[in-house]
Amino acid sequence: MSTTRALPAQLPPDDSAEPDRPSPLAPGLVRTPPQNLEAEQATLGALLSSTGAMARFFAETLETGIVAEEYYRPAHATIHRAICALHHKGEAVDPVTVADELTQRGELTRVGGASYLHTCVQMVPSAANGAQYAEIVRAKAYRRAAIESAQQILQYAYSEEGDEADVRRLVEQHLTQIAAGMPGLSAAPPTTQDLYLPFVAELEEIQNGRQVGLTYGLADLDAVTCGMRPGNVTVIAAQSGVGKTTLALNSAVAAAKAGARVMFSSLEMSSTELMQKICAAEGKLPLHHLTRQNGLTDKGWKEVERLGKELFHTLPLRVYRPDGAALRDIESAARSCVREDGLDVLVVDYLQLVEVEQGRNTTREQAVAAVSRGLKNLAVQLHCHVIALSQLNDDGMMRESRAIKNDASVVIKVERPDMDAPESPRAGEVDIVIEKNRFGPTATITAVALMHYSRIADMTRA
Repeated sequence: MSTTRALPAQLPPDDSAEPDRPSPLAPGLVRTPPQNLEAEQATLGALLSSTGAMARFFAETLETGIVAEEYYRPAHATIHRAICALHHKGEAVDPVTVADELTQRGELTRVGGASYLHTCVQMVPSAANGAQYAEIVRAKAYRRAAIESAQQILQYAYSEEGDEADVRRLVEQHLTQIAAGMPGLSAAPPTTQDLYLPFVAELEEIQNGRQVGLTYGLADLDAVTCGMRPGNVTVIAAQSGVGKTTLALNSAVAAAKAGARVMFSSLEMSSTELMQKICAAEGKLPLHHLTRQNGLTDKGWKEVERLGKELFHTLPLRVYRPDGAALRDIESAARSCVREDGLDVLVVDYLQLVEVEQGRNTTREQAVAAVSRGLKNLAVQLHCHVIALSQLNDDGMMRESRAIKNDASVVIKVERPDMDAPESPRAGEVDIVIEKNRFGPTATITAVALMHYSRIADMTRA
């Protein structure tokens, strides 16, 4: 049995390289990747011998999360799959039953025969340590995956493909995966059997009235949409000046106060302007008092100081004002948040200002669609919720792209009945029109527009 394999195909040597600086991709280089075959055998042996009174050791070993793809030796991966197949069918797992399963699959000879299964059992010092053996196997697999990621980055950096932005994107993607402990190790998608118990647990939470998603800060909106869920996108659309930024910022702060890690990326407002709006909303301070000379009274200053100690000092909210307006800059900042301490909600204000690389014949509609699709992919990759703001035309239609609606799970239009009619009997009200809702019905929610406090509040709480 060989324990050495060649690294992935290397690039040809560069004849123009400096003679005293050998290429890190020298051809013919063969090194043994990190591995521990004894730990792999012991892990399988623990699974094969944890029966009867020792059945709990079987569960403890699998609870480490070890999967077949993490074994270095292919035969060990094959044996692990057979063990898991028997376990999922509720059948006993031991050398005899696993040998029979492998025989039915036509794989027994390939793994070394039934005798090799007994060899694995004999390699186990103690089945009680199965979880520790599995962790050793996983640690070696993690290192191999990190090496593979580094090689892919190195090869791409040495190639002539893409530009520096593409290289940075590749590096950040791999670093994020490695930092998250998921460095690209592939596994088969879960079966409905795997999904059933988590589904029932979430269903029980819903039926008992517990909040499933992160709060938007408005009870009625949470009730209709079930809150913000990871991997999904909410689009908040409105005409200029109606309050879409106010609603989004209120939601970001509410989620952060509930413990969510939030990044608010604004292409329209400065960080100072956003801080002023948060102060106004949370301290019930008139916004215009914060934006003009000598506007704050002593009482107002005390409130600002209180917010600094009680809110801003601990609020897990990051405000990002990119130098440019490129989608890749927002993606880079979001991945940095994931590496730093995680990310639950990303707010982008607003879609039509975000730029993507465009070809000569790319239309504006195609460009906005690319931004929308990029944010949706980012929500899935980073397992966070994205709130994307969108500008409406004067006729109330969303600008440029139907793809915005297609990519969103929830689409909200913000309308102010008193915008064109100050004497309206509905003065001070705001309609939150839910035009699309994958988690429930469409609806129109009426809230209070406390715009002098830069706040939109529930009618019952106003």
